[in-house]
Amino acid sequence: MIWLGIDTSHTPLAVAVVKDDQVLAEFKSSLKITHSIGAMPTIEALLKKADIKPSDIDAIAVAKGPGSYTGVRIGVTIGKTLAWTLNVPIVSVSSLQVLAGNAAYFPGIVCAIMDARRGNVFAGIYTNGEVVKEAHMSLLELLKTVEEMGQPVLFVGMDVNIHWEQIKEVLGDKVERANAAFSLPSAAVLIELAKKQQPTEAHTTVPEYLRITEAEANWMKEQKKNDN
Repeated sequence: MIWLGIDTSHTPLAVAVVKDDQVLAEFKSSLKITHSIGAMPTIEALLKKADIKPSDIDAIAVAKGPGSYTGVRIGVTIGKTLAWTLNVPIVSVSSLQVLAGNAAYFPGIVCAIMDARRGNVFAGIYTNGEVVKEAHMSLLELLKTVEEMGQPVLFVGMDVNIHWEQIKEVLGDKVERANAAFSLPSAAVLIELAKKQQPTEAHTTVPEYLRITEAEANWMKEQKKNDN
């Protein structure tokens, strides 16, 4: 079975082609390249390198968010379009879980984060590969949550660097961070996670942002004013 994996949910771009249990080709980059311009050419180049025709693809795995609103939409839209065109199943996986999958064998809590600005983060907390919590929250709330769990913690993600001093200040010796090689999402890991889930139809696959958009928030404020 041949899988194509796509993750454009944050700054990094990750694409992989996996046949059965073999990674035929994988690409990952943290360069700030617009995904709307770079994603499809990368997919096409990777398929060519792996000597795989689009018609050979049996299933699509896509990271569904959270992350950048635009980035998440691009990846999900590409995945849905390919799944629809090729008439193959699609599986969407949490972008945070994909990051945490880089540290699946850590004997403690794995915490994947993406910066969400203004002291907030998108965070996923996992133990033994199982989801404890995935949410948009303040960094302080996250640190309090993992501190109360009383276990060693490994932070994963390129945005850990932004908050590392504060993380260390609160958690001290209980915390580690993944090295650079494991801080970027892997589309091969995405595919492995997707294999464990049930596929869906292309039209039912939607992004999961874990928070409402600024436009939605402003609209809700206006409605509240009008109701008063």
